Amino acid sequence: MARFNIILALLFAVVAGGTGQAQAQQASQQAPAGVAYRINPGDEIDVLVWGDERLQRSVRVLPDGTFAFPLVGQVVAAGKLPAELERIITAGLQPQYRGQVPQVTVSVKSPSGFQFSVIGKVRAPGTFTPGRYVNALEALSIAGGASEFADLGNARIIRKSGDNLLTIRVRVVDALKGNGGRLSTADIPQIQSGDTLVIP
Repeated sequence: MARFNIILALLFAVVAGGTGQAQAQQASQQAPAGVAYRINPGDEIDVLVWGDERLQRSVRVLPDGTFAFPLVGQVVAAGKLPAELERIITAGLQPQYRGQVPQVTVSVKSPSGFQFSVIGKVRAPGTFTPGRYVNALEALSIAGGASEFADLGNARIIRKSGDNLLTIRVRVVDALKGNGGRLSTADIPQIQSGDTLVIP
């Protein structure tokens, strides 16, 4: 009888362990992922072709959003994910190999191309390279916060869109007054490279 109870206990432990693993896996799948970084002009990226040291490069993306890569030519990088660049470079190298192209890895060495400016009544106006994505409230914080007579109710983002400039209202004043429960990401938008946050 004791032996039967031990076997039952072991079976229960195995089933419970499997359930725990399944729950952990499900939780990790439901966890929100970070915003994937898209390449900007001015970024420095590392390109590695495994097994071929001649094709290992650190390149800076030119102001037109491209960079040159051996055997591939000019690669359009601006606005693309590193994984997309890996596929583009792999396809460009394919004619040079009889078999399968070695694995290509692209990583962002320095996201110096992601820049934004904050002007107006802030403590430290200027152009910033945060190295990560930020929203309008975080951008204001990076600029030292609003100065004494700032009109936060009229904060705006000026964004380039082709030959036009878009004006986007930002509700930072509501966030600072503690009305965050009624705010959405449309109210405190994410800053894009080239944006100017204006605090009148």
